[in-house]
Amino acid sequence: MFLDQLKNQIHQSKSQFIGEETAFKSAVLIPLVEIDGEWHILFEVRAFTLRKQPGDISFPGGKIDATDPTPLDAALRETHEELGVDLNTINVIGDLSPYIASPSFIVYPFVATLDYTQISYNKAEVEEVFTVPVKWLLNYKPYMHLVSVEIVPEADFPFNKIMNGQNYQWRGRSVEEWFYDYGKYTIWGLTARILKHFIGQIENCDI
Repeated sequence: MFLDQLKNQIHQSKSQFIGEETAFKSAVLIPLVEIDGEWHILFEVRAFTLRKQPGDISFPGGKIDATDPTPLDAALRETHEELGVDLNTINVIGDLSPYIASPSFIVYPFVATLDYTQISYNKAEVEEVFTVPVKWLLNYKPYMHLVSVEIVPEADFPFNKIMNGQNYQWRGRSVEEWFYDYGKYTIWGLTARILKHFIGQIENCDI
């Protein structure tokens, strides 16, 4: 009886990774727009007046609120708020694999088409928008730099509870940071990681 109940409970409550329930969750939209018969990806430059990451290049999106029924609803809401496009004109193509930046931060990416002529971006959040042709991205070779991440326990960490105490050998790691240079713009960070994954998914598509 117990094992049957356990099996059902594990099946019903299975999350994508341990910690997903308490992680900070956000959702972004990769906007495809057609310009002069050619598909482009639209990017935002975050307003210089924003408190977090001013001037960074990003996809429309943001934090998933408690009032958002699903991550997709959050991505669509944020896209509407930031780009001013009518939700009824957004054609959702599908979702990509979630990006797990850390056990406490997860991003759900979606792909959709927008009507470029409808965009009237919110200047409180968006400094400007620009587009990059998909064909250009398919032919471009992004470059990568490594960033070392060190683990530093807080002052009250109970070293007396673990083997070797303060001499414990923490495992640091290196994070890959990818870069795309397009004219005066440099796409990097989380946006570049999601972009690189998306481009890898469409390499065999006829554009």
